[in-house]
Amino acid sequence: MPEFETILYDVDDRIATITLNRPERLNAFNGQMLRDVLDAIDLVDADDGVRAVIFTGAGRGYCAGADLSAGATTFDFDNQSDERRAARAAERRANGDLAWMRDGGGLLTLRLYECNKPLIAAINGPAVGVGVTMTLPMDIRLASTKARIGFVFSRRGVVPEACSSYFLPRVVGVSRALEWCFSGRVFDAAEALEGGLVRSLHEPEDLMAAARELAGEIAQNTSAVSVTLIRHMLWRMLAADHPMEAHKIDSRGIVHLGRGADAHEGVASFLQKRPPEFTLRPTQDLPEYFPWWDEPEFS
Repeated sequence: MPEFETILYDVDDRIATITLNRPERLNAFNGQMLRDVLDAIDLVDADDGVRAVIFTGAGRGYCAGADLSAGATTFDFDNQSDERRAARAAERRANGDLAWMRDGGGLLTLRLYECNKPLIAAINGPAVGVGVTMTLPMDIRLASTKARIGFVFSRRGVVPEACSSYFLPRVVGVSRALEWCFSGRVFDAAEALEGGLVRSLHEPEDLMAAARELAGEIAQNTSAVSVTLIRHMLWRMLAADHPMEAHKIDSRGIVHLGRGADAHEGVASFLQKRPPEFTLRPTQDLPEYFPWWDEPEFS
């Protein structure tokens, strides 16, 4: 297992917990945290013993957004304080490679979008900027009553990142998304709940227990292969231009999974009134048509 500098990674009872761990800076997001979370998601997808993932933050915050310790030039790619990053960017520019301009938050959310396991955000405190946009491709968000949330980009002179112009309107609707992003104001957990950003609020001491109960419901009662396919089907059909696209994938899924061991076990256990014992594994047993999409390239 990799050694992580900015996160904690733990697996217990088939639930992985990824804790953003820079509490002295309210878990502000930096390049090392990006690398650590990407590595952790690779671990999650490679481990059939992990059935669900919970993200949370150490200390009193979830994530205070981008680390602004570089000062006024934090978002200025032409004035990077990290000399190695600046040198790499210059080399890529010279070679016509546009990868130098890719947003780190977007690299993270695209990887979360590709993840094969359910992702649950337990937002335990302030979550602003990338601290909240990183949660948008997660499947379910719970929040502490102490959480404070802000899409603050307009107040920093930049734009929403981490693919949030795609995810946020799909989660809360375009009008609410525009209101929050236009104003850049920080709002409380009750407004996040009313706006549909989070599914429930919990007292701080109850938040992780609620998240684990939800993750456990998935881990203990469902087919891992079914859940992987369902996750990708529902997310990707948000961009489909006709329900026929869903019908194509639904039909393939029913045929391929219907002949498999988990479908046989799911029906048998129901009829016999006993807990199911599913055996198929996402690392080995996904159907041959998966993935059914072509990955777009950054250009």
